[in-house]
Formats: sequence, structure tokens, C-alpha cells
Amino acid sequence: MRPIHPENKSGITWEFLLAAYANGYFPMAEAKDNPLLHWMHPEMRGILPLDDFHVPTSLAKFIKKSSLIITTNAVFPQVIRACAETTDGRQDTWINEQIIKLYTELWEYGFAHSVECWQESSHKGDDPVLVGGLYGVSIGGAFFGESMFSRTNNASKVALVHLVELLKNAGYTLLDTQFTNDHLKQFGVIEIPRIEYLVKLSEAIAITPKLCF
Repeated sequence: MRPIHPENKSGITWEFLLAAYANGYFPMAEAKDNPLLHWMHPEMRGILPLDDFHVPTSLAKFIKKSSLIITTNAVFPQVIRACAETTDGRQDTWINEQIIKLYTELWEYGFAHSVECWQESSHKGDDPVLVGGLYGVSIGGAFFGESMFSRTNNASKVALVHLVELLKNAGYTLLDTQFTNDHLKQFGVIEIPRIEYLVKLSEAIAITPKLCF
């Protein structure tokens, strides 16, 4: 597929985006300020096997003692914008305004979801503070993880652990991470060839899972 410019009104819509995911494609921008979207369909695909998901011992201990508050779909627009923020360790991002708009529409129609981590405010009476989270797309029994963010230690990891618990309990069979990296390797991420991924994808989207978001 060619890059699609947002000024092309007959181009990408949330329905088109959903169909792309069902066929193994996902979009990325080259940079936050670049309006073009490029369709990705990697030869090797990263997935997190739900039955073999590994929680590192140190993280398990952290979660046991943690006072973080976990919610789902509470503030999706805030989560995706937080994922798009630049940080000291990440000077640019692939999440541009068109992606934010499209995925927010998917959320409004029930196909995109967020997991949020909140921390009680240090000021008595103030609302909890959003400190981490993630978002992704869901079709049938497949969940496509898109991005995560953390403003305090382990917040995004806690969100991921919670997501996996939700998916397993609801009967999902595929957690797509798109790519692999060192951060995900500690949880057991693996790479599989495109043709194998497409088989798993076809089987997963045919499933009707329990409601979990």
C-alpha cells in the first residue's frame, strides 16, 4: 500500500483501518509532524503468547505492593496523546495527529481500548494522577498492542500485565506486538513468520471473546 495523505478525503477511514488490521497491516508515521502514513506488514511479526506470558519476579513483587489504580477505557484520548509525547529517551514518535484522530474514532466505536494506571495525588483531596498506560486495537479474539507510556517506575509494565489478564480471561488467542524489543523480551515476546502470523490472525478474529473492557 502507498502512503496516504490526510488531505485525501477519500483515503483512510476508521473502517479502512480496521480492515487493514484484519489483513495484517498497520500504519505508522515517519515522525510526529509528518502527515503521511506508511502501511507496515513485517516479514517477521512480534507476538506475546498469552499462555506463556512471563512476569519477571521483581515486577511481580512490585505489583503485589503497588497502590496503583488500574482502569480501562477511562481516558483513551489522554493515553494516546501521552504515548505520542517526546521524552529524553525518545526524541520523536510515529504517532501523528491523523493516527490520534483515527484511533480515537476506533475507541468511540468500540474497537480500540486503553488501560490506565493512576497514582493517588500527594495533595489530599486532589484526583488521582495518570502515570502510565497503553492502547491497542481489538478485533474478535485478537488484540493489537500499539504503544505504551510511563511517567513513574513500572507503570506501563503494570498496564501490560493487567491487559494480559483481561485477554486471557476473556478468551483472546492473539496479542500482537508488531515488533520485538528488549523491553518486551522480558515478558516472553517471540517472532513468527508473516505466513504463520496470518494463520493465527485469521483464527483469532473469528473468535467472539467475552466482554473485558
